[in-house]
This record gives sequence, C-alpha cells and structure tokens, in this order.
Amino acid sequence: MLKGYEMKLHTESTRIKKSAGWAGSACLFAILCAMAHGAHAGQPSAPCHPNPNAAADRTQVLNRSDVSQLPAALKDVLATLAERPHTFLPMQIFAEADQPSQFFQYYLLNSSGFEPNPFTTQIPGVNDKAMLTATGSNCGLPTIGAVRLALEPKPGLPTDPSDVEAFIDVFTDISGLFVINNESGWYEGWMIHDLRVPNVASPRADGSAQFGTITGADATALRAMGNGHNTPGNIFTMDGQPEHFPSASDHFPDRQTNVVPIQLSMGAFNCMQQTDCHNYWEFNYTTNWIHPLYELPFTGGLPGTFEAGMVGALSSLVPGSGPSGVKNDPLKYGDNPNNAGVLGASGPRDPDKFDADVDSQREFRQRFIPSGLANEIMLDTYVRVASFEPGVAFPQRLYDAYAKEVKRVDTNGDGVISAEEGDVDTASDGFENNQRLFLPATSYNRFAVTREINDGLLAPRFAPSQKAWVLSGSIANVSSAVPSAQGRDADDR
Repeated sequence: MLKGYEMKLHTESTRIKKSAGWAGSACLFAILCAMAHGAHAGQPSAPCHPNPNAAADRTQVLNRSDVSQLPAALKDVLATLAERPHTFLPMQIFAEADQPSQFFQYYLLNSSGFEPNPFTTQIPGVNDKAMLTATGSNCGLPTIGAVRLALEPKPGLPTDPSDVEAFIDVFTDISGLFVINNESGWYEGWMIHDLRVPNVASPRADGSAQFGTITGADATALRAMGNGHNTPGNIFTMDGQPEHFPSASDHFPDRQTNVVPIQLSMGAFNCMQQTDCHNYWEFNYTTNWIHPLYELPFTGGLPGTFEAGMVGALSSLVPGSGPSGVKNDPLKYGDNPNNAGVLGASGPRDPDKFDADVDSQREFRQRFIPSGLANEIMLDTYVRVASFEPGVAFPQRLYDAYAKEVKRVDTNGDGVISAEEGDVDTASDGFENNQRLFLPATSYNRFAVTREINDGLLAPRFAPSQKAWVLSGSIANVSSAVPSAQGRDADDR
C-alpha cells in the first residue's frame, strides 16, 4: 500500500558500473570512504594549488581548546580540513555561558554513502562534458565534512542534551563544495530522525492511538509485515524487513531505503573562494520545527510524482494544514509588506519572531510544525495501519494525518501552529505543556547536505529521495560530554 514512498538510492555511477563492474565499484567506494575519514586527505595535485601553511594550520586547530578534547576521529577530519586549501579554518566554538559549551555529538560526512548524482559524479551523456557543480573541487580531492553539536550550559537551562528545552549549537565545516553563483542556489544541511515503532498503549475513547503510541491492533498488523521487524523500539521499515539506509547499492526509483526520514533544516549556506563551507545553526525548541510534510508529494522525490506532473503543484507560501485541512486567506496569512495589517503582528513574515512580551506580536504564520508533531503525523501515515484510516492509501493518508494532528494543537482553528501555540510551555490536547511535540537532538541519527534551488518549497529538494544529496553521515556519540570552547561569545543569546 505504501510502497511508492520507498526512498533508497543506488550509489554507483553508470560510468563506474560499465568500466569496473559491481565488485570494482564497491572497492572504489570503500577506498573513497577511507580517504574521506583518513588522517591526511592530501593536498590537491597540479594544476591546483596546495595550502602553503598546511602544517601550521593543522597545529593551530588541534591546539585550540574547543578541539583538543574531541574524539580522535573528529579531530582528524578537522585537522584535514585545516590542512587543505581554505578561506577559513574550521569554526571556533565560543562559550555562551560562564562554563564552556559541552560537546556531546557529531557526524562525519562524505559523498560515498548514497547514489552518485550529477552533483557528485560525471555520468556519460548527462554531464560528462560539463563541469561538476558541487563535488570535485581542488583537482578532485574527496569532499568531506564534520558537524559538531555543543550544549550551552546557561543558567536555568537544561544541561542534558536529551532534554528538548536544551539550547545547542551546531557547527558544520565542509571541504570542498563549489560556490553556487546562479539562480538563488544554495546548500542546505539536514539533521535526520528515522521514524521508530513506539510502545503499545490503550487507545483513546474514539479508538485512535494516544500520542506517541500504537494500539494492540496496530502492533498485530505490524508483526505481519515482512519478517516482523517492526516491533516497539525498532526503526520502522516500510517492508517489515531490517532497515537498510542509503548505501552504495541503491538505485532511484526501484531500490531505495525502507526507513522513513524526518528532516530538520539546518538552514541554507554557500561556500567560500577556496571551496570550504561553514555553517552555524542554533538547535532549540524555537528552531526544532519541520517543513510542512504535505509538500512531500510535490518535490519530485517520490517515484511517479514527477511523471504525473505533480512537481510544484502545491505551495505552502500561505500557511495552512494542507490539502485535507484549512486553507487561509492570502491577505491575512501571506507575507505582508506592511508593518500593520488585518491581524496583529502581520507585517513582514519572520519565523524567528518566536518570543515577545505581548503574544499578539509573536509570529502566527509559521509554515513549519514542531518536530515531535511531524513524528506523530508520520506514525499515523505509516505505523498506525489499523487505528488510523485503514485501507486509505498514500498520499491521502498523509494529508489527512497532517490536518488531524495539527488540529489537536491548533487552538484557534486556522490550520497553523503559531509561535504561541507551539511554545514548549503551552498546554494543548489535554497535556500541561508541549514538551512532547519536540524530538531531542540526540534522536537525529543521520545528517545530510543537499544541493538546493529556490523552488518555493520548504521540504528538501527531491525529498524523500537522496537525488539532491552531496554529503551524508551517521551520528557518533561521545560517552560523556567534554568541554569545548575557546573564548566567549560577545552576545550570549
């Protein structure tokens, strides 16, 4: 029933398959992966120009107090980024409290864990006579990156990164991706949470599952899928088989991952003159919000949707709860150029206007939804096969689930989760607060970087496939958080 949403991509390029065969291509990707994680990725060969200060730059980064106590594998990659040609060294973590920030989690990125695409690989007849537009800079050095997460131990805030109210800094450093110069292009980072099967609980009075749970009937139906993989605690798979993440054997659209990703944007960025990229992002309950999920059938990343002419057929520019929900008046919910309008706080849209001393001045036209609410919608769509609309097929299940779950939190019935309604301290749906509506940073088990253009959608380009990916990596945890800061931030917001 849900087969059309499978998302795993083929990682070998046509050129490699023709010249070396499957065994040779697998070997090549193993070598590239090893190079990406090795201590020294090397300097570019001629006619490219090496970094004349490589040794000094490496030493400087390794001796910084925000780096010196990090895990060896991460230090290795940061040192390699410093050795390579660059405009800026890997970003320095500044303390935002009296105590140093606490490093607790990271991702090491490379371009070998998903299907090569025209952004990462030369494909005969497609782009073999054109320059690579993403990877391949500095005479073909492997594209690598590192993402660091550090908690801000500010007074009154949690010091446990699994607490959804914690304030966390996210630092992304990459080498090398080309500068994007045309048509509002950019790269975008995504923290990825893979949907898990929740515990069984008694249903609500209407027979639907309680928040964050499944019913006994759901559990029975899930056990009958595939080989019975979908039991509580496991990552959910659409075929009931053990999970397989994006890998070197994928091919769009016939072989894709069987997991269901929820992707949190780290914001857009571009790269520097020397093809190094650096991005800083703040993870907290005001930013831990997911793109409107009803955009997914319109990105081109679901098999058959492009052929059906669905790309861009729906827009979320005027916020609402999607095809099955509330559709709002553009004069009230559009991006108003005036400082005052029909409704309070209806000047230029500003999703960062989350807090205010007067609630009427807070942003009410959020296109995003809290991450835990997105998780709830995906549970309805994929996991609650018995308790939510049995027999209704995708994408209608997604549209209906989106409207239903947003309505539970949307107190004024406009189909939008405003800053006030989505605040972590606000009560909703019979709960005393909204803590349940947010996924902790520690639950985002993967990371990806995509090549984007301004298509008007908030969902990743070609989501949920990996056709726009240029880098990816999996979570790495540290056994206990370590101090990671050098200097003090001038503005401890």
